[in-house]
Amino acid sequence: MASMKPLASFTIDSPLELSWSHLGARWRATLWPEVRFERETTGGKWAPTAPSEDVVASGAVALDDAGWRRYSEFMPGEERAFLGRFRFGRLGALQVILRCPALLAELAATPALTAFLANHATLRGAQASRWEEISAIYERSGVFGVLEWLGLPASRQTLGILRQITDPDIPRRLLEPLRVSLWEPEGIWLLAHAGPMTDRQLARRCHALAA
Repeated sequence: MASMKPLASFTIDSPLELSWSHLGARWRATLWPEVRFERETTGGKWAPTAPSEDVVASGAVALDDAGWRRYSEFMPGEERAFLGRFRFGRLGALQVILRCPALLAELAATPALTAFLANHATLRGAQASRWEEISAIYERSGVFGVLEWLGLPASRQTLGILRQITDPDIPRRLLEPLRVSLWEPEGIWLLAHAGPMTDRQLARRCHALAA
């Protein structure tokens, strides 16, 4: 009798969770729908921990497209499509829609607003994130209340300018210059008439206004 060949075995090269390292510490985001951000403890266990903006930034650099594709397969279509609009800002965008799910429709219409929310602690000079406060403000005052809380002009013109930014992955270094420009009459006029802008075009305009 001919010997039977063993069935091929299949292995997963990496876990389905998103995992990365920051300053020697291991972090992960567990699978949808009960997503938790966790940090590995010295005993090798995982503990739910709120990641800082620097931790999220490290994950944004470390996580690759293949890992995101596997991870997003467990997500509903609306959330998966939203994250698909980002590249380097996907991890920050994931945290935003997890902490403030009621904002998803607003962010889908104005994706560039996501970067401001993901980095709100730095922009407001706070020591920690304030997700519950953001949710409460949105429930009470809508998206214009959120704009005001972020230090942006609370106007339809602000939303219109943000919607002209074709790449929602706004680098962190551009958030404060853009925020300042949106308060200057010259900046508002220039940005409102700029048309669709890539992040490089946005950077040039912000630097020109600051000169």
